[in-house]
Amino acid sequence: MSLKKDLIDKQARFWVLMAGGATLTGASETVGVSRATGRKWRQATGGRIPRKRPEPSGRYLSLEERLQIADLYLGGAGVRAIAVEIGRSPATVSRELKRGSAPTARRAGKYAPYAAQKQAELRGRRPKASKFDHAELATVVQSRLCVKWSPEQISLHLAETFPERAEMRVCPETIYQALYVQGRGHLRADLHRHLRTGRAVRRPRGSATTKRGKIPNMILISERPAEVADRAVPGHWEGDLILGSNCRSAIATLVERQTRYTMLVHLPDDHSATAVRDGLLATIKTLPEHLRKPLTWDQGTELTRHAEITLATKMDIYFCDPHSPWQRGSNEHTNGLLRQYFPKGTDLSVHPPHRLLEVATELNARPRKTLGGLTPAKPCSVYCLTPKGPSLRRPPEFANR
Repeated sequence: MSLKKDLIDKQARFWVLMAGGATLTGASETVGVSRATGRKWRQATGGRIPRKRPEPSGRYLSLEERLQIADLYLGGAGVRAIAVEIGRSPATVSRELKRGSAPTARRAGKYAPYAAQKQAELRGRRPKASKFDHAELATVVQSRLCVKWSPEQISLHLAETFPERAEMRVCPETIYQALYVQGRGHLRADLHRHLRTGRAVRRPRGSATTKRGKIPNMILISERPAEVADRAVPGHWEGDLILGSNCRSAIATLVERQTRYTMLVHLPDDHSATAVRDGLLATIKTLPEHLRKPLTWDQGTELTRHAEITLATKMDIYFCDPHSPWQRGSNEHTNGLLRQYFPKGTDLSVHPPHRLLEVATELNARPRKTLGGLTPAKPCSVYCLTPKGPSLRRPPEFANR
């Protein structure tokens, strides 16, 4: 029997004996605890025999667990040993010992379980008073929000300005809740306009699987074959758009994952789903069939017609998770290099196809550290890719590769 269950059983028998008329000393001796422990149990209820309590949910420490922590800690057990004994995390035990020890008792290495239980019950009462019931704090926070300070900046400012006043300290989350959640504070309702986002509500962050309505029938990257990840086989591609000023013009980019060979797709009119489909089809069809392997793209709506591309080219298309650019890292890095030629905020529609070919050729001629100093064009010549485009010719010395 564990110490925790043994203690609970002893306390239950103790109250049965007390209800039957036994003395404190007699009940304590019968169940096998000291008279001091029996006195603590009685004092905790004011001398009244407690009614049967509901079982704790398990999320929070119970009084029995706190008593066990006190006994083990007094006996010299360490935090990890206590955690193993009561079935809790060592961090939970460590925090409980710090919170449940009075400043004078902490120096003596003592822990007060009954006081800790009372503090926990007080902290758990609902509804809680708002920090912004304090008029001075609300005034300071509102004044800083009005001059475009972020909640994080305000929190740090309060900690530095009022180090000795706990009532003038507030965490960023409390400020956000006062702005976003009705009834969570007493700040002005219009202050959300001074946040950098300007939003009056939080944007929910659901899982990627709950946002599949944006592009019909898309296949997520989690279903992509494992052979794509190790870059051992050529012909797997990553793609995206680089956008011009006001997102009115764009160039589509394709990067081969193993060699980092780059191909640029001319989009002269717009970057709608139809235009991107036609541009990608024209470029992909210049590739030999053995290099038409899966393409990885982000969840941009420009690839809404991905099923038509797959049907025409036999290339499966996989979509990255939202806000996960590292899942197509080669393409993201290449897009950064392309900004030397196509700066942000410029009109990309002015660049004709031959200019895109010149840029791609120059980029593919740069040595890359990740390729051991080789250029993307060098290994691509092995697979019959040339700066002018792919070729179906395959050198005999690489016939088995």
